Amino acid sequence: MKITVIGATGLIGEHLTRCLRARGHHVTAASPSAGVDAFAGAGLSTAVAGADAVVDVSDAPSFGEARAMDFFQTAGRNLLSTELAARVRHHVALSVVGADLMPTSTYMRAKVAQEQLIGYGLVPYTIVRSTQFFEFVSGIADPRGADGRAICLSPVLMQPIAAGDTAAILADVAEGTPREGRVDIAGPERMRQDDLVRRLLAARHDPRDVVSDRTFYYFGAAVDDTTLVPAHPWRLGGTRPSDWLASCRARGRHR
Repeated sequence: MKITVIGATGLIGEHLTRCLRARGHHVTAASPSAGVDAFAGAGLSTAVAGADAVVDVSDAPSFGEARAMDFFQTAGRNLLSTELAARVRHHVALSVVGADLMPTSTYMRAKVAQEQLIGYGLVPYTIVRSTQFFEFVSGIADPRGADGRAICLSPVLMQPIAAGDTAAILADVAEGTPREGRVDIAGPERMRQDDLVRRLLAARHDPRDVVSDRTFYYFGAAVDDTTLVPAHPWRLGGTRPSDWLASCRARGRHR
């Protein structure tokens, strides 16, 4: 198959491009650095020409509402209209589990708007909603949100997934037929956000404490134990929290 990856230089894009090429597909790795800018509309016609599927894993440059909404709406329209003209048979987009349950989050509102745009379009599609990536957990523990000694987090349930597992599932979806709807994916285990960060800090020998607070927001949104986990996941990744934490310890030993 010929598959175009939009956002190929990002975390998921790099994993996905390698995965698809390893499976023998002809992959066009599209990104601004390669002259393809979905937001500006530059290079899209060439990038999607002859593609059987297009996988959009691009992300907004900012979590701010105006910029995120503008990015997903403008880039989405440009991409879908170009795909329609090129007769692309499958549009695959990466989204976020629980996006519609966090209306106070400006970024999540923008992701929901992106999903709606795809659903209203004329290109056959599949939207893959993923839970939080293990690789982004460090951002949750960002000391800018703490006083240097403690990190305040909600003990909300999470079901994190590894970026490589997400990419492998996206590759499976791109190889298949459009589902004309949404599927949720997640890691194999549920755990509390505060406990995951506490274990990450221990693996990195970080002395900071984690303080649990159920009223604390998740990236600007109120959450509960149903928000960040899929009720009926379509697929589960294979990387367990213990596997990921072991890799964090190994990286720490080799620094």
